[in-house]
Amino acid sequence: MRTMSSYVSVLDLFSVGIGPSSSHTVGPMRAGTTFARELEQRAVLDRVAAVKVVLCGSLGATGIGHGTPDAVVAGLRGLDPETCDPDEVPGSWERLGDGHEVRILGRRAVTMSSTDVRLAPLTRLPGHPNGMRFTALDAAGDVVAEQVYYSVGGGFVLTEQDLEAAAANEEAQHAAELAGAPIDPATEPSDVPHPFANAAELLASCTLEGRSIAETAWENEVSLRPASEVGAGLDRIWRTMSECVDAGLDRRGMLPGRLKVRRRARAQREKLEAAEAASGAAAHNDHSIEWLQAFAMAVNEENADARRVVTAPTNGAAGILPAVGRHFLRIHPDLAADEDATRQAMRTFLLTAGAIGALYKRNASISGAEAGCQGEVGSACSMAAGAFCAVLGGTPAQVENAAEIAMEHNLGLTCDPVGGLVQVPCIERNAIAACTAVSAAKLALQGDGAHVVSLDTVIETMRQTGLDMSTKYKETSTGGLAVNVIEC
Repeated sequence: MRTMSSYVSVLDLFSVGIGPSSSHTVGPMRAGTTFARELEQRAVLDRVAAVKVVLCGSLGATGIGHGTPDAVVAGLRGLDPETCDPDEVPGSWERLGDGHEVRILGRRAVTMSSTDVRLAPLTRLPGHPNGMRFTALDAAGDVVAEQVYYSVGGGFVLTEQDLEAAAANEEAQHAAELAGAPIDPATEPSDVPHPFANAAELLASCTLEGRSIAETAWENEVSLRPASEVGAGLDRIWRTMSECVDAGLDRRGMLPGRLKVRRRARAQREKLEAAEAASGAAAHNDHSIEWLQAFAMAVNEENADARRVVTAPTNGAAGILPAVGRHFLRIHPDLAADEDATRQAMRTFLLTAGAIGALYKRNASISGAEAGCQGEVGSACSMAAGAFCAVLGGTPAQVENAAEIAMEHNLGLTCDPVGGLVQVPCIERNAIAACTAVSAAKLALQGDGAHVVSLDTVIETMRQTGLDMSTKYKETSTGGLAVNVIEC
């Protein structure tokens, strides 16, 4: 779905949540809370005696493996994915059984059974593959309120009305173009000083005023919030990412689900530490790629275990940016030892990545259910490549080139999670994509930024590829590895 949306803040794109999926866990959880708050705002919450939810399309197809029913129940209770105890969410739906009390927003008690959250994989609502319908009933069984929500990727949730308005805007633009009066998206009303609808406009803005992409993003952000709030938000995002890496490198055991996948990041860390201890300081850079892979796998093992992660831009691709960021600090130990220098570098890293990610969200999709894994891992790889290029001193043109190279080699990537779990091939896929991001940045730095295929072209190609891709390969677990791997 291509939308002419407004500016996407980096603090919204990188949101703190829980695993295993931004679109199938965080989004439905937010939808549940939003519906409950609407009931409260409309002063009808005290009339509600029952709530029923239908999870359609991709949410129904892989909802069990992604913890979607649990997330919906937790959201109705008012739990926030950013602040809740991750252990409170798993099992929320299963515990309903034939009837269990659920306190909506923590205060209105209703009885819900597990059948009140229904999976409907063959029902697709018109707006997006990740659609869900919430219905509140009174004691007589009459409808008190009803709302359709769409989880459009990255934890973002839109109502049916939101999507209809976006579609109407796009139709108006298309009609104007056919009439010979094209609308420049950059002239859309904007609250930021440097609006951009595509990479070409972003580069032109940077060139015109001699700013980097990160500086452009920073000026946009501080026009919306106080600079202290933006800086603190970026620092919190990086701190959460880095803590997630450390937690994954330290935790051992089995991931949830019938695949019985064992965590591997801690064993990788121990093996690398032993090798470096035996070889001395000279081995530090010899294992840089192995460490990069371990960082990425650590995050995605945390995500698969429904722990705290940062959507970057989704949970399924959450390991790529943290891994590349930690890799940068690891290969620059002098910088990493300076707290202020580290803070500034990581702000540049996240601001650059956020600006690139906004282009994918605006002009294509970051939803695996809509575009396949090219929309998740592909977008994250592109964002990380551009961000890594930036902190290595790349020009805006080189950053754009790095982002383009990374996505060009993720085109057509399918989303086919085995067992509907965000584990196979998702965890290893993040490790490989992190390596691709680093390679793309280094390749771009060898040139001057001039190249044949633009980032805008590759984003549009990704969008078209997603439209052409069979639904089997878009987070439904009905094709690819999902049907060819025997689950033991």
